[in-house]
Amino acid sequence: MTELWVADSGIRQLHARFAEAVWRHDSDALAACYTEDGENKIAGLHLRGREEIRTTFHKLLAACERIRLIVGTTLLDVGDGEASGRTPITELTKMSDGSSVLTIGVYYDRYVEQGGRWYYKWRHFGLHYRGPIDMSAPFVDSPDYGAPPEMPKPDDPTFTRRAPV
Repeated sequence: MTELWVADSGIRQLHARFAEAVWRHDSDALAACYTEDGENKIAGLHLRGREEIRTTFHKLLAACERIRLIVGTTLLDVGDGEASGRTPITELTKMSDGSSVLTIGVYYDRYVEQGGRWYYKWRHFGLHYRGPIDMSAPFVDSPDYGAPPEMPKPDDPTFTRRAPV
């Protein structure tokens, strides 16, 4: 059995690598956070495989001048070389057109440890808010999946609010 503190440390490093890649618009480094067959469900998209994740995030990041991800504390359920967790995320974005957007949500993740390093195997982004930084837009009516370690089902959809309200 993998010890919680070992998994927690490795997964915090994974989140840090992901946030750093987003900040630098480095879609190669971002994709390297996933297993080769990893999946990412975000904003109505279901991305399968490291290459599709890389190319799609390259396009998504191009619409933004900068994105600062503020990663909350992950609640983990740890097994033998595997874990699942949910991580609150706050995202401050300056769009390429000069506008600003605040996004609040939760990543529901399945992680695997390979060769001493943790990777995302599966991610599902639960959107709670996307809009002006003053939080004047309505919150998204996101599903409640229950208390941890409950997770979305593989076919559960993700939600999007493409433009600030």
